[in-house]
Amino acid sequence: MGERFRAAVARFATERAIPLIRVKGGERKIDVMRPLLERAPAPGVAATAQETQWVTMGAPVGRSPSGVPHYGFRRAERRVSVFYFYIQDAQWGPSFIKLCAYFPYPGKVWLNGHEWAKRQLDTQQIPYTALANGFATCADPARLAATCARLGPADVEAFFARWCAVIPLPLTPADRAAGYDRELSMRQVEVSRTLVLDQPARARAFFDRVVADNAGLGRPEEVTLIFRRRVQKNTPGRFFTRIVTQGVEPRVSIHYKSSRVKQYLKEGRAIRVETVINNPTDVGVKRRIAHLHELGAIGRQVNRRILDQQRVACAPGPSTTLFERVALPDRRAGQRTVALRHGDPRAMALMAALCLVIHQVAGLRNKTLRPLVAALLGRAYLASQMSYDLWRLRTNGLITRVPGTHRWTLTPEGLTAALLYTKTYRRVVDPLFAAAHPSAPAEPEPDLRAALHIINATVDRHAAAAGIAA
Repeated sequence: MGERFRAAVARFATERAIPLIRVKGGERKIDVMRPLLERAPAPGVAATAQETQWVTMGAPVGRSPSGVPHYGFRRAERRVSVFYFYIQDAQWGPSFIKLCAYFPYPGKVWLNGHEWAKRQLDTQQIPYTALANGFATCADPARLAATCARLGPADVEAFFARWCAVIPLPLTPADRAAGYDRELSMRQVEVSRTLVLDQPARARAFFDRVVADNAGLGRPEEVTLIFRRRVQKNTPGRFFTRIVTQGVEPRVSIHYKSSRVKQYLKEGRAIRVETVINNPTDVGVKRRIAHLHELGAIGRQVNRRILDQQRVACAPGPSTTLFERVALPDRRAGQRTVALRHGDPRAMALMAALCLVIHQVAGLRNKTLRPLVAALLGRAYLASQMSYDLWRLRTNGLITRVPGTHRWTLTPEGLTAALLYTKTYRRVVDPLFAAAHPSAPAEPEPDLRAALHIINATVDRHAAAAGIAA
């Protein structure tokens, strides 16, 4: 079957005058193929390469008493021949189908939803300006949004069926008629959100602030999860965030198991967030292509929550009313609230733990939040205390329960209050107290220390005049 398929590919390339390129190890196929593909008619270019693939190997495992050999089968990684069919599709633009020439002949389909959307706008005669892999402007943004939302499994399956009728396949029509056929599943899905700003300088300023705040307050190198999934000690995979500067462009990458979120500047004028899901089961979605809409919704939620968290982190803008409501006890509509007093060690540890990106995206629970608060508090912190603090957060309107679960999510006011408490204490109050301490060095802020002594003396004078003992 493999030999027959390889011969069919060679005939296909010859009959259609399609270049059959052999790609060497270490070469990027798209770099080799793009110049040829841009000037070639559909289906474009075919390429052959040697790649490591998961295939099925058969081997003898013994013989029966009568001497008949028994065979077993197992999955193994082997370096085998694969064929790439690079296609210029009328609906999808540049795309490819990869087929392995070894049993069970696994295949891969690569499509770009942005290119699909551009061709839909062309058909509808809606003007737009492309921004590399995306859009910079569009004459009818609502139609563009509706077009993108319409993309679904049927469009992907139609592409696959259309080209399976053109290119050679390892399975013959007789094989397929006998019930041996293919189904598409999702190997990698990227869902992006691009914020195009009116002035490039604003995009860079916002992103620089995002990087600075995440590297400081949020400690992104310790963020282990941004998806709505639980992580336990025995959960396999990688959980970390990395900020890398390539040239002058910073890039934030947040890894979760085999998936990740990338955030970077797009051509210096747009903020791009991409959720790349390499294994749908990482986020509780089945692999079949029929679940594409479900996986896309999760990707959009992750992108939106990250931007919400970063927007508030860059400029909390708290009101006096919010601060007083959280910091002072109150009774509203018969509901008593208990204060989370600014400066109280337990309240401050709780607020600092809430600032992690993990909670804004994945939600929080008693079990996941309590170890973080205990570590910041530096002493025993019981589950009953955590339950009481969750009640305090809820009655103050800082968290809300996810329906049908034991998980909570921060409200916008909750995130604002947590960031306000943590930023003011660690960045303002703590440094001021350190500078005012008698043992603090006179440098590097002698003016600050002198001003604090004046404030201290003034407060003491007012206290004495009021008859309050020091």
